[in-house]
Amino acid sequence: MAWHVVIAGGGFGGFYAARTLEKVLPPQAARITLVNDVNFMLYTPLLPGAAAGTLEPRHVVVPLREELKRTHLRLGTVLGAAPQDNTLEVRTLKGTVEELSYDHLIVALGSVSRTLPIPGLAEHGIGFKSLPEAIELRNHVLRTLEVAETLEDPAERKMWLTYVFVGAGYAGLEGLAELQDFAAEVIELYPRCRTQGMRWILVEARDRIMPEIPEPLADFATRELRGRGIAIRTGTTLDAVTADEVTLKGGEVIPTKTLVWTAGVKPHPVIARLGLPLDRQGRIEVDATLRVDGHENVWALGDAAAVPDPAKKGKSASPPTAQHALRQGKRAGKNVAASIGSGKVKPFTFKTKGVFVDMGQGQAVATTLGIRWRGVPAWWLARSYHLAALPGTKRKWRLLVDWNIQLIFGRDTSELGGLGRAPGLGADPTAGDTPVAEAAPREPVAPS
Repeated sequence: MAWHVVIAGGGFGGFYAARTLEKVLPPQAARITLVNDVNFMLYTPLLPGAAAGTLEPRHVVVPLREELKRTHLRLGTVLGAAPQDNTLEVRTLKGTVEELSYDHLIVALGSVSRTLPIPGLAEHGIGFKSLPEAIELRNHVLRTLEVAETLEDPAERKMWLTYVFVGAGYAGLEGLAELQDFAAEVIELYPRCRTQGMRWILVEARDRIMPEIPEPLADFATRELRGRGIAIRTGTTLDAVTADEVTLKGGEVIPTKTLVWTAGVKPHPVIARLGLPLDRQGRIEVDATLRVDGHENVWALGDAAAVPDPAKKGKSASPPTAQHALRQGKRAGKNVAASIGSGKVKPFTFKTKGVFVDMGQGQAVATTLGIRWRGVPAWWLARSYHLAALPGTKRKWRLLVDWNIQLIFGRDTSELGGLGRAPGLGADPTAGDTPVAEAAPREPVAPS
């Protein structure tokens, strides 16, 4: 009888765990089931490009059914687990709750945005972690330009043309840089906005931006951003947010309609309901082989797990990056196969070989094998790396086409915020999505 391996989560870790299991296990040895809430893997390093209109949104995702040939995809939401019974609780697309039995479980549920109890943050802040958030942010920037173009009062226009990003890690810096680059290009279509100018502000609680990269590269990135007119406030935190302003530590008030929150991540909330041991940060405790402490047939990886970092001799957890997650997925797949009887269980040994930080057209910083790059060479290296790493030949060609079309023709400026949110049949266009309540019911038609 074939073993049943269940993978919870279809991000980098879950996708590569499934693909590795397909490669190392014969079809008759195991049945592989991947549970995910969507039928694609988001290639997160390309998310800023989708937000900035450089890339078509469908081209930054990898369809799971296309790339995983032997894996059974179950679309649903993981609600919890009972490790003592070897079952995973899943809510299906139909809304029913089912128990999925497993012989081995790989937890790769990832993370969500980490928020703080700051007044108004949840109500008025915009996240930048998922594809819908990225597209909404792009549409929001275009809407602020449209509104500002209609305003007579320069002070009110300035509020609509001010954009504040909180968090200067990968997501915050790349997201701000790409969107500012995008807005600087399209503002030429808005005469009043072009005359007034925009204001972009990056707020970081630590003493410098991008602690993940060497300080000289971070200093170069800082100079590049400031050279583009972007204000950087380090050692600064957010105190409050309203619909029209943000208040920073020290009392500075910035009138704005845009607050983007990218200040870190935390494990997916369902991790706390899986019945597995957690560390102080809420991550699943695992050993160097990715096996969950006290559970021989449960494995965890990515942002959901405290995987010992080989670069720091296991004294702290691996950083929450895509390059670590995908390699943890491969190692988890091989170790599960070894537990079934194909190979040997080995520890996770990957150490960061380089980092890329894309900052818009022709600008990036990077370090590869100890060599530091900046400017156009770093930008070219970053694009080459992502092109090579993106799964699927068809996806690679689409990525190449998007990049080259953008270089020749520029970015598209259409605001398509209504996509995927069609109004109800019979809705009144003057009332948004609200159906026409006064519409008289149709009389039944008598048969002729």
